[in-house]
Amino acid sequence: MMTRFMQVHARRLACSLGLVLTGCTVGPQFERPTPSTPSVWQVTPGDGTSEVTHDGIDPTWWASFNDPVLNGLVQQLVHQNLDLQSASERVIEAQAARGVTASAGMPQIGASVSEQHDRVSSTGAATLVSRPPGSPLEYNDWSDGLSASWELDLFGRVRRSVEAADAGTEEAIEARRGVALEALAELASDYMTLRGAQTREAIATRNLDTATHALALVENQYANGVGNTLDVSRAKAQRESIAALLPELHTTEQLTINAIGLLLAEPPRALDSELAPAHDLPLLPPRVPAGLPSDLLRRRPDIREVEAQLHLATAETGVAVASFYPDISLTGSMGTESLLAGSLFSLASRTFSVGPSIDIPIFQGGRLRGMLKLRRAQQREAAIEYQKTVLQAWSDVDNAMTAYGNAQQRRDSLAEAVGHEREALTAATQRYEQGSSSFLDVDTAQGALLAGEDSLALTDIGLRQDLVALYKALGGGWTIAG
Repeated sequence: MMTRFMQVHARRLACSLGLVLTGCTVGPQFERPTPSTPSVWQVTPGDGTSEVTHDGIDPTWWASFNDPVLNGLVQQLVHQNLDLQSASERVIEAQAARGVTASAGMPQIGASVSEQHDRVSSTGAATLVSRPPGSPLEYNDWSDGLSASWELDLFGRVRRSVEAADAGTEEAIEARRGVALEALAELASDYMTLRGAQTREAIATRNLDTATHALALVENQYANGVGNTLDVSRAKAQRESIAALLPELHTTEQLTINAIGLLLAEPPRALDSELAPAHDLPLLPPRVPAGLPSDLLRRRPDIREVEAQLHLATAETGVAVASFYPDISLTGSMGTESLLAGSLFSLASRTFSVGPSIDIPIFQGGRLRGMLKLRRAQQREAAIEYQKTVLQAWSDVDNAMTAYGNAQQRRDSLAEAVGHEREALTAATQRYEQGSSSFLDVDTAQGALLAGEDSLALTDIGLRQDLVALYKALGGGWTIAG
């Protein structure tokens, strides 16, 4: 016990006496985590239409869709998104807080000028003890002066606080980048939903025309005494069922336009003229560069943010350790003081003081130990959160790649099925016109084709949204926020 006591105090003595100019920074040093990563991604193969590669990720991935409207919306997002603006203000706040923290390690200089009119009691102790006989009971006291102090920060408490503030600023910067990535992915996903709704509307309209033509055919057959009322009713029901899809698709289209407008800080319907005209879904890029797993640690904003949080928690632990050591400051003041304004600046009125001050924490009721315990627990928690975020990032990428590859395979099968359904509808219509089959075959084939084409459109939408999710998981695109 005595040996340990002597070692601790010998270290403190060496710190305070041997490193007065440079100081010694106590507490743990932050070391950037280096988790093990897989060498390559396990890519789920698609059909070759859009292949995931290990090339370096494209930071402007939205441009790979070759859609000028989407590109323009992204540019608007950078300047207009309110969440991104709020995140930028938080960066400014963190930078300002860092400046306030750093000021504690700089010399502090102040000036004062005062004039005070006093009166002492004629029967009080001060008059009997300190005032000469015959002195006036009322007088003016004039003074001015300069004062200065400088905390030497021998044990690094201020330096650790500045380090924590720097980490807090970095955390705010990465949070802003995360907001940018989130908003960008939401914008791109909403855009795919919008163009998908317009595609589905075109499919429904085309099928409505087909159903209208079928109804005319049935009514003509019935008028010629060939058909029956059952066929007419079925044809009308099919036509109205298809027509009933259009209002829902119109609703999806308008809600999505408003959602995009909200991302751009625009009021409802402000983007109608720009986005309401129908466009096809953007084409998929032939190659999707995903980079290497090791690059993800330095690219994903959420990983960089929790790394900054770990740095901040480590530095604040250092502040708690430094609180056990004395605070040594150099202080001084100089000025003049006089009972007469005319002699305030005379040589005889000068005053000054200079000397060091030492603040030694002797007994704090357990506050310092409790704070150190708290900071160490927060540091361990931050390390756990970092590990969890890294694992979640790898999982996000793997899931997105799996979904994207499988969606391409599903799309191929659906496209082939839709081709057969078109052939079936053509054959059923011809057989009905020739009188060799009932209208039930036409009705069934029409419903199957509509369902197949709509399912194919939904898969095309999901395929593009899966690609957006993959780009988001890979951490690309936050560079729009700087």
